[in-house]
Amino acid sequence: MHPNSAFRHADRALLEALVDEVAFGMIFAATPDGPRVAHVPLLWSTGGTVQFHLARGNALTKHLDGATVLAVVNGPDGYISPRWYSDGGADQVPTWNYAAVELEGRVRRMDEAGLLAQITALSEKHEARVSAGKPWSIDKLSEARRIALVKAIVGFELDVLGWRETLKLSQNKSAEDRAGLAAGLESEGAAAIALMMRSVAE
Repeated sequence: MHPNSAFRHADRALLEALVDEVAFGMIFAATPDGPRVAHVPLLWSTGGTVQFHLARGNALTKHLDGATVLAVVNGPDGYISPRWYSDGGADQVPTWNYAAVELEGRVRRMDEAGLLAQITALSEKHEARVSAGKPWSIDKLSEARRIALVKAIVGFELDVLGWRETLKLSQNKSAEDRAGLAAGLESEGAAAIALMMRSVAE
């Protein structure tokens, strides 16, 4: 995480919403084979846990049950050009604005019923975001295909014990500069980070 305390944010609800909205992240763990990372869809629970699943053959799968891991969720980001400052970039340097959340905790392996509930909830959540057509559901799978799918993956639940966040949104700059930087980001197609700069309180 960024060392500047200006980029911390105490609003846990905002951080939880970011994890829930992005819904994809990386799971990092130390293993006997060395450090490993997996890229996974995430299902946030209001009970303070994050569920995910891995292919049975993933290098991390056999090491996760009972392990302490780090989950990282990256939100929007964008390059900051010095020319967007009110002084035209005099004595300024390029940087990068971004939102990131680290979740640390212990992992437990889920049973088959929990895994099936997880993948059902994931598909329902994301199918609801697709505008065209009728939502897909797991019921469309034959029983043989569903059984094969469940056997090919392993479900996990991370009990979140620690949060570390960086919301680097130019909080260390003047209101005039922040407005100019947000406008510059928006003009370059980075609308999400520009919106976050405008909407997240200092």
